[in-house]
Amino acid sequence: MASSMAAAAAAAAASLSPPPLSTERPVALCGQFFPGSPASSRPLRFHSARRGGLSPATRKPRSLPRAAKAVVAVKADPLKVMIAGAPASGKGTQCELIKTKYGLVHISAGDLLRAEIAAGTDNGKRAKEFMEKGQLVPDEIVVNMVKERLLQPDAQEKGWLLDGYPRSYSQAMALETLGIRPDIFILLDVPDELLVERVVGRRLDPVTGKIYHLKYSPPENEEISSRLTQRFDDTEEKVKLRLQTHYQNVESLLSIYDDVIVKIKGDALVDQVFAQVDEQLTSSLDKKTGMVASA
Repeated sequence: MASSMAAAAAAAAASLSPPPLSTERPVALCGQFFPGSPASSRPLRFHSARRGGLSPATRKPRSLPRAAKAVVAVKADPLKVMIAGAPASGKGTQCELIKTKYGLVHISAGDLLRAEIAAGTDNGKRAKEFMEKGQLVPDEIVVNMVKERLLQPDAQEKGWLLDGYPRSYSQAMALETLGIRPDIFILLDVPDELLVERVVGRRLDPVTGKIYHLKYSPPENEEISSRLTQRFDDTEEKVKLRLQTHYQNVESLLSIYDDVIVKIKGDALVDQVFAQVDEQLTSSLDKKTGMVASA
């Protein structure tokens, strides 16, 4: 009796003891090793939620491929545009159309200079002397003013349209040194004889700031006509000097902006010229967006 009870107790103890280490094999689960079943057992199997295993609410999702784990939306940098052309080539008109469609910050070096002249500052007086001779204003007068404007928050956020600057190799190099470079440089090309005609007939309304032309865009009435003024440098003699200077400096810019300069024929109707400009800007913007998407 006692021997049978001892045998039963020994059997019960044996059933509660863990199996020998040599009979286990580890099971890999999600990159970690856990104690497995006895070697003689069938390996563990994990069933998908579709086959009645873990419920969708408790089942851990499968890991996605590494490339698909994070998708970050990256916005392309805003468009940066330079536009140049001889006096009366239509820069002002095209800039208004570009600004309206693309929302760029329009920065005119000429307007910045004229503001200095109107205010009678030392820089303005010096600039006027050069402009009256049909010469370019020295770099030191305007370069810092333009740089600071380009670096203001609105221009950095919306993109910028730089009108009439740079006009020389040294001005362009000053921008390059700061890392300021356009995505596209639009160059308006108009025959000289048409440019002279446009300049000589141009008039300014000092009340509204609107530009008229005695032939192509005359004032609406006599009241406006009576107050129109002609800019001191809008004479045939001075515009020819400015044209000569313009061509010399465009040539000097080619070595810096040759890869982004696009020449547009500016002797057509305004809408036709803008159609060419718009096509080039759209292409440039698509290229920037495509480069970000493929990065």
